[in-house]
Amino acid sequence: MRLRVLLVMVLVICGGCSFGRDGKLRQNHISSQVEVGTDKGEIYFDEKQAKYVPAVELFTVAAVNPDLAFMEGEDLEYNVHTRWAEERLGIRIRYLWTLPGSSENFANKLRLELAKGKLPDIVTTRDREIIQELIDSGQFREVGSLFEQYASTVWKQAMNEQPSVWDFYEREGEKYAIPILDYEYNSDPLLWIRTDWLKKLGLPVPATIAKLEQVMEAFTRSDPDGNGKADTFGLTLGFRNGASTWMGDSSWIFGAFGTIPEQWNRQPDGSLAYGSTQPGAKQGLALLKKWVKAGYVSGNSSWLDEEGAAALFTSGKAGIIAGPYWMRGWPLSVLTDNEPEASFQAIAIPSGPEGHTGRRGTLPDNGAILINKKMKHPEIFFKYQNYLFDYYATGTGEFATGFAKGYDWAEVDGKPESDPTLLPLGGVRVSSYTLTFDGARIPSQVVKAIPDDILPVLFQQQGASMKDQFTGPPTLTMRTSWELLHMLEQKTFQKIIFTDSPLSEFDAFVDLWSSYGGEQITREVRQWKQAE
Repeated sequence: MRLRVLLVMVLVICGGCSFGRDGKLRQNHISSQVEVGTDKGEIYFDEKQAKYVPAVELFTVAAVNPDLAFMEGEDLEYNVHTRWAEERLGIRIRYLWTLPGSSENFANKLRLELAKGKLPDIVTTRDREIIQELIDSGQFREVGSLFEQYASTVWKQAMNEQPSVWDFYEREGEKYAIPILDYEYNSDPLLWIRTDWLKKLGLPVPATIAKLEQVMEAFTRSDPDGNGKADTFGLTLGFRNGASTWMGDSSWIFGAFGTIPEQWNRQPDGSLAYGSTQPGAKQGLALLKKWVKAGYVSGNSSWLDEEGAAALFTSGKAGIIAGPYWMRGWPLSVLTDNEPEASFQAIAIPSGPEGHTGRRGTLPDNGAILINKKMKHPEIFFKYQNYLFDYYATGTGEFATGFAKGYDWAEVDGKPESDPTLLPLGGVRVSSYTLTFDGARIPSQVVKAIPDDILPVLFQQQGASMKDQFTGPPTLTMRTSWELLHMLEQKTFQKIIFTDSPLSEFDAFVDLWSSYGGEQITREVRQWKQAE
């Protein structure tokens, strides 16, 4: 909480500023020229041209990932996609401000602007905590009726694939944020393993935790990179943001013992229980502690985030990492760019001592869109997003080959090619420039996105995919106690794994978790499930 206050104080100082592509502070001139969150005058959508004439402005805000690539002279507000939106739809996308870096900084900036009442037409974010705060502020409008009125048939059909996707964003039966749909299995982890190291050391692909330990022993002790130094790790994990995360994940280790941490899992009797407090979590912690002590996992993993964990793999210092199917394109391709002789492949999650396999499952949404009550013409956003669902999500029309020629695809002998070597910067992911981060996704269309050689690896363990079973809004006690409980969990797990603290601290943690509100939260979660 003290850190949050300090961050907000810093943002107060920089309240009228934004940041350029280079991360440098720049003065924000937009907020002094327009009334935030409003449209000026009447608008006209020309049905014949299928665009607004004249162009209308749509204001938003954003956090700029440092890995986001731009062509020379382009940035988040001026690029091939924003030009497309204005030319094709007559929608000029404007940013009141942007911040580089973490979602935490973005959330704190939003809190500051929320207090001032200076918010854009729409806010899109993946941060579930700040989404709830924005809904509770009362400054954003009910969107269920807007969705019914303005969303296209394709978008509605996509949303209907998982109707419960709305649950987290509801208040008393009303919808206050539009879920950003994600592909099925999009963040389910697989194991990525150095096959050249396996071949060099004469090792088979491990199918069990016991066999995996043999591989990690060899990757750690047998100099797989051949440099004569003991400088490699069997496995790389990122524990800074928790045990269950999108890259450098360790949920599958706990899954080998029948539980997934940091989420609510279905028990044999049908009730819901918090995974981090179950007996299987203690077994997972014991195994991780053993691996760190043996040197299979870096002791620095406690402060490595997802990209830090991946960097150990891409720099050739670790032989295994857990993460989604799409990691081969980024960031793992960095390894083969630097070491062309290196090779890796995706393998199935190994089973535990009693045959269990489990991994964090992908929720049907990955963020949400909130619409400011002051926005006079919310249909502007729907015109934009409908087009992306109707054509980009379905891979038809002008998006049949990609987002933009010369960015994510090239033409060779009259045929479209997506070979990165043919493209500037190795290809630019234009969908990252869109207001919803990935363009538009229909959950069931994931099979079109997964490479053919990875598809059977991912789908052969469909039963191992364990989704969070609590998808409703925070319960009453969660609102007052969850931050404390989460901090207690993080601190305890890291102490057990990375220090000499005994495993018995887990039992003390479970008792504290229950007494500090966890027991009441469990009752509330189960009541929510019964009322579904």
